[in-house]
Amino acid sequence: MHRPVRDYVLTALAAGFVVTTTWLGFWQLRRLGQRRAQNAEVIARLADPPVAVGQLSHDSALLHYRRVILRGAYDYAHEIKVTDRTRNGSPGVNIITPLRIAGTDTVVLVNRGWVYAPDGATVDLSLWREGDSVTGTGYARPLFKPFPGSPILPTRPDAFRWLDATALRSRIPNPIYPFVIVLDGDAAAHGQIPPRIPPPPLDEGPHKSYAIQWFSFATIAVVGMFFFLRVAPDRSLDGIGAPNGRSSNER
Repeated sequence: MHRPVRDYVLTALAAGFVVTTTWLGFWQLRRLGQRRAQNAEVIARLADPPVAVGQLSHDSALLHYRRVILRGAYDYAHEIKVTDRTRNGSPGVNIITPLRIAGTDTVVLVNRGWVYAPDGATVDLSLWREGDSVTGTGYARPLFKPFPGSPILPTRPDAFRWLDATALRSRIPNPIYPFVIVLDGDAAAHGQIPPRIPPPPLDEGPHKSYAIQWFSFATIAVVGMFFFLRVAPDRSLDGIGAPNGRSSNER
């Protein structure tokens, strides 16, 4: 029995589709495994006893979410804000204040929390000063990697789109540790204390549902092609021995 070329082409396309969607399904499962491993590592680091700032590794992979003890004096004169940060759907900024630590001229940047700003940039930082010194804890995050464009808003030297180590030197006269400490505390605002920023939710993301979706596509393609190949021979026999595509019973 001779099959038309079209059947071979469709079979090849379906096979390629099945291979691709199956690979994508397993890729999403690998991503899920990585996400779970990262979540487990973050949970373990947040549960570790806090260490002094000077004990933190400067390796960004090792310092992520390390618990830190903060003791020092705030340098409000050189604090900045990171713009376009949302909380519960509202626009605002994160307040970043340098902290001077006794015995070193290197300052550590402290993310003191989020405050509302109607345009995501304009806020009077002097209203959110919560004392000259701090004794508390937080978790570490590395400074952002450079992105295209300027991290500083052109008309606002204290407003940063992201924390870029090179650009920060134009605002802060002291050497800076290569990370920022996100201060712990109640997420709600109390007086002059900005609402603190909690660690990100440690969910598994959409990887499992995406994997199921890709595997479903592959299954549908296999089943559909099976029925197509079963039906195709019957269709090809309809006109055997009949001129002009007609069966012998029609002559």
